[in-house]
Amino acid sequence: MGSVIPLKKEINNSYLELKNLVGSKLDAVTQQIKHKLNSEINLIQKMTDYHMSSGGKRIRALLTLGSAKLCGYEEGNRDINLAACVELIHSATLLHDDVIDDSDLRRGIKTANSVWGNQSSILVGDYLLSRCFEMMVEDGSQEILKLLSSTSSRIAQGEVLQLEYKGEIDLLEETYFNIINMKTAALFSAATKVGACLGNKSKKEKDALESYGKNLGLAFQIADDALDYFSTKLVFGKKIGKDFYEGKTTLPLIIIFQRANNEERNFLIEIFKKEKRNEDDFSETLALINKYKAVQASFKRAEYFVNVSHDALGIFEDSREKKILQNLTGFSLNRSF
Repeated sequence: MGSVIPLKKEINNSYLELKNLVGSKLDAVTQQIKHKLNSEINLIQKMTDYHMSSGGKRIRALLTLGSAKLCGYEEGNRDINLAACVELIHSATLLHDDVIDDSDLRRGIKTANSVWGNQSSILVGDYLLSRCFEMMVEDGSQEILKLLSSTSSRIAQGEVLQLEYKGEIDLLEETYFNIINMKTAALFSAATKVGACLGNKSKKEKDALESYGKNLGLAFQIADDALDYFSTKLVFGKKIGKDFYEGKTTLPLIIIFQRANNEERNFLIEIFKKEKRNEDDFSETLALINKYKAVQASFKRAEYFVNVSHDALGIFEDSREKKILQNLTGFSLNRSF
């Protein structure tokens, strides 16, 4: 199957370096989320506690905190509150995603919908979003309110677009990139731009951090999609081949469909017409993934977005913050979780 691009120590440590850079602020974000989600409704309290304690990298919250620090924001707690907002938007989409995908495992543990059911998960996801919007209004910045609310809209549109093309193995690359741009990159982009807004930076600097986040998000999602055909459940925290069984056409499948012969294409078309795909279908598809080196090709495509993301920060003066954020672009490509 080949191997993912080897880790460099500098890149491998970048995630931990970013956590160290923002110090105790990430813990403060977690506490703020816990405080804001406090509810007298027992089921809401149980589900939010369970969902928010299920792990996760908090990468989007870290990006908001790190970008704010890069842009010189030091006084006050707005960075903590807005990082919590970004994380709540992400968490709400995960609750909804798990219902749509009928998932029973995320980050190695049972999903909320598999424990409490789909109806409760949808409603609690809505609760997270409503709390998030209260916090955005409390912040008082019209610019940030507009940014995060429009981002929420883009994420929802990306989810619907993906649903519209479910089961279409001949998906165009352009459509795939539209989907991941809305579903994933939009929130990464907003997370980093918020930092520039907090630092009262120029439009040029805001645009640079927006580009950094967007391209980081694209690389992150491509890597995520490739790992679905490469990683192991123990490391990755979800069932391998999950996208395949759900009928989602991601970049590795697009690549093999482009490179396959007529017989192989017909095979792929037929299995994606099926209501459900089985393990034999997955094994045969995985053989094509390996034959055409689709995982490696996907990572190669992601490298382009890593480079664009890295270079977007070039307009900022050299600093520890800048170096760590630039190194993080490599983490998005070389991670195994």
